[in-house]
Amino acid sequence: MTLKSLINIGLFFIIFSATAQNMKEGFTYLETGKYNKAESFFSTVLEDYPNNKTARLCYGRAIGLNGKPAEANTLFTGLLADYPNDFEVKLNYGESLLWNSNFTDAKVYYQSLVEEDATSFAALLGFANTLSNLKEYEDALVIVNKALDVSPGNPNALVSKKYIYLGYAYQNQQGQNYEKAETLLTKNLELYGDDKDTLLNLANLYLIWNKLDSAKIMYNRLAEQPEHKIISLNGLALVEHLNGKEKKALELSTEAFNSLNETTDPNITKQTTERYAQALIWNKKYKAAKNLIDTLIIQHPNKNWVLALRATLNIYKSNFKESLVDYNQILENDSTSFDGNLGKANVLKALGQYDNAYTSAENTLKFYDNQKDAINFISKLDNSFAPVLESSVSHTFDNGDNKAFASSNTVEYPLSTKFKLLGNYNYRTTSNTVTDINANSNDLSLGLGYQLIPSITFKGTAGITSAKAESTDYTQLLTDISFNIKSFKRQTLDIGYKRQIESFNAELLDQELVQNNYYANYNLSTNFNLGWFTQLMYTSQNDGNKRNLLFTSLYYNLLPKPALKVGVNYQYITFKEQVPTIYFSPEKFNVYEVFMNVIKNEDSAKPKTWFYNLTAAYGYQFIEDDAKQSTYRFQGAFGYKFSERSLLNVYGTHSNIASATAAGFTFTEIGLRFEWQFLKKASFRK
Repeated sequence: MTLKSLINIGLFFIIFSATAQNMKEGFTYLETGKYNKAESFFSTVLEDYPNNKTARLCYGRAIGLNGKPAEANTLFTGLLADYPNDFEVKLNYGESLLWNSNFTDAKVYYQSLVEEDATSFAALLGFANTLSNLKEYEDALVIVNKALDVSPGNPNALVSKKYIYLGYAYQNQQGQNYEKAETLLTKNLELYGDDKDTLLNLANLYLIWNKLDSAKIMYNRLAEQPEHKIISLNGLALVEHLNGKEKKALELSTEAFNSLNETTDPNITKQTTERYAQALIWNKKYKAAKNLIDTLIIQHPNKNWVLALRATLNIYKSNFKESLVDYNQILENDSTSFDGNLGKANVLKALGQYDNAYTSAENTLKFYDNQKDAINFISKLDNSFAPVLESSVSHTFDNGDNKAFASSNTVEYPLSTKFKLLGNYNYRTTSNTVTDINANSNDLSLGLGYQLIPSITFKGTAGITSAKAESTDYTQLLTDISFNIKSFKRQTLDIGYKRQIESFNAELLDQELVQNNYYANYNLSTNFNLGWFTQLMYTSQNDGNKRNLLFTSLYYNLLPKPALKVGVNYQYITFKEQVPTIYFSPEKFNVYEVFMNVIKNEDSAKPKTWFYNLTAAYGYQFIEDDAKQSTYRFQGAFGYKFSERSLLNVYGTHSNIASATAAGFTFTEIGLRFEWQFLKKASFRK
């Protein structure tokens, strides 16, 4: 219960002694909350009757409730010295301790008052509120029930009991004891009916608990009270957003926004306008959102809630540096701001400033102990830097009678947010059932990854491959060096060099064909759902042949959850020399295809959920000057995320595109992949 809940108790324990003047007018001011007038009234009385106990008590209450708690405490301390055995004076002194938030001393003092008179309603209620402010909710419930035994149905005690239940539930919610919190809030509903505060707290609990259907029920119950319809619509819009139904969220938020008028409570107007701006952003209506936020900036300059909206808009538009400016301004206005600290953490993470992101998230927890969003942010960041093992096994076969079995094991072990160790081991055995040729290879490589600056990351590995083929055994060096560059908004560029051995089938392994690949990958995404990916590769081989490859893909994102995109691909390959008896090497090769891709990514999947990635493509290929041939490609992965640390999926590919294999055959691959985060969090994090 808040301190102001005791406002109307004062006259209960003031003895109305007969005096030379009538103080009824002053009592009325206190009862009706007109503390300025009460202060002035009793100040005038004291000029004529400075020792009048009743006037001193009333003046003390007036100034204490009028924002001068320290002065009130001093006044009551004087009264206590003059009337050490007066219980009414003691009660007022105790209440002044509450006004000054001196809850520790108040607890001791009220305990003594209750021992002095166990039937004093005012002492019991003051003691209950003191314990509530100290977050000793179980004891507070015991005491407030005793107060209600003394004065059954007393409205002040009932209000206190409600807020004790709310505080106790919130305490359990913060400790993630969600079942206990739910029980306490449900008890409140039994006692107080569809109380607005309790319904909102229950809805918020269900949101945190990810029980979105239950949250929706609470908001709909609140909507049955017309005076709270707008608040309910704001909550329902958030539920729809969390369910991935952005259009419905905007529809509800628009209804709430259009219901605002000049008589609407300013806090509700602020909350509703904020939710409407968020709903516009969620629906990528960035121009409308910007226009609204620009108007709000003029109406409410430098207000944190408006700056937070602009920062959110810039995050969605990938304007992270602009967003960071707003979050810094928010923190300059209020260093304890939740939106400022955690919002800044998210932006710093997006900018690749991981150490600073940790610091900002930890600052959030300094001000908001055990706050779930901040804890989850740190946990996800920890997981992204935790050592990971990825293992896979696969079986490949084609219409050229080639078969292969392969296994791969890759380890990433971060030593800091900038530096990680890399390791990889691959084994492949391949055979041809017609020629009866067999071969196998073992690859082992070690390396490192290092973030040179936030926008550029280097990755390099080196190792050896050992092959046993039909006519020769050999060892060759392997290398893979690349730079990932994110210098421009929504754009990434990878440039690199990779030395590898062609190992698709036994005949190629026997050729000891070394490929030196120089490549560049460019990816562009936009705010309007269009994306473009392009790869350029030049290959120099140890048999003197050269290859040039171009692959480009233009796609459009139709749906966000699950992600659905459609697009067109084009591929062009040319070889300097044609050696078709050894490997697929046309002078010119073109492929055009349309594709559809649907994804529920494991990165966004919660523990104990399924995920998938399915692609279907159809098109035409042109080999040399031959007639066009129709092509198809099917790829898929389907898996289960057991926990935040492990997942398993099956995958497969089937394609008749000639460039899909070095031999130019229609091929199929099926496999099993397991990913395991073998430490709970980053090894460098204490």
